[in-house]
Amino acid sequence: MSSTVLNQPPAGLARLRLFWALSRTPHGVLDMATPALAALICLGGFPPLGRTLLGIITAFAGYTAVYALNDLVDYRHDKTKFASGGFGDSGSDLDAVFVRHPMAQGYLTFYEGLLWALAWSTVGVVGAYWLNPVCLWIFLAGCLLEALYCLLGRVTHYRTLVNGIVKTCGPLAAVFAVDPHPAPGILFWLFTAMFLWEIGGQNVPNDWADIDADRKFKARTIPIHFGARRAIRIILGSLTGSMAAGLMLFALSPLELGRLGLLLVLIIGVVLLMVPAFNLYRKPTPRRAMVLFNRASCYPLSLLVLVLIHMAL
Repeated sequence: MSSTVLNQPPAGLARLRLFWALSRTPHGVLDMATPALAALICLGGFPPLGRTLLGIITAFAGYTAVYALNDLVDYRHDKTKFASGGFGDSGSDLDAVFVRHPMAQGYLTFYEGLLWALAWSTVGVVGAYWLNPVCLWIFLAGCLLEALYCLLGRVTHYRTLVNGIVKTCGPLAAVFAVDPHPAPGILFWLFTAMFLWEIGGQNVPNDWADIDADRKFKARTIPIHFGARRAIRIILGSLTGSMAAGLMLFALSPLELGRLGLLLVLIIGVVLLMVPAFNLYRKPTPRRAMVLFNRASCYPLSLLVLVLIHMAL
């Protein structure tokens, strides 16, 4: 499948979708399930309505800004990659629902993207500070680490560890937004579960899907450095650890899911994480890596739905 191609840039309000593409909004909206899930796990119930609405707005702004920041830092590299046909097979990529890297393809200017990112960053900063100043520091740390991750693209494959930390920032900030003094055990297992989920279900599979272009442009990634078999062992080990940490997290939560609930958590992990990971093990192809990436992206949302159903019963 080929990536989304626009015959000509849309005008007026239709042009807004280019900015949503810059921020990978479909993926960002899925990512918003992680802070929502973290807040509910920590509290065992809903926070006050006003705090909930502020949290939703702040989370949306934060993810929108950080994903745009990724393209801003990688702008020159992405332009070179596009000029050489580097986006030629991204049709099944969740991040390419609208159009992949619209600045690099010339649909948006760098300064338009910068203003977009700054505007949403401002909303994120104000909202994070209002929720809890600790949330602001976590948001700023996430932005700096995201920029570092991009800058390390041709330096070291261990940059994936940086990205793992970035993905924990949203859920950790959500915990501090609803509880100024959260239990250390909740923080530890939440960090571990999200960090390993990002490594095994997001970063490494996504790099695997881009392996041909990454080799061409001398990117440093886990699949390129370690090869297919070691990369899949990293994926399987990370996802197994993420599921185990997630079970520990739910066991400590005041939600009290019970044995049936914990069994359903395990089943969701097997279906969305382990099955596509084993399919990738049996036939290691970029297309199967992207299937794993897309299904793993739905993992936090699926857990959130389970928690909401449990709370409603």
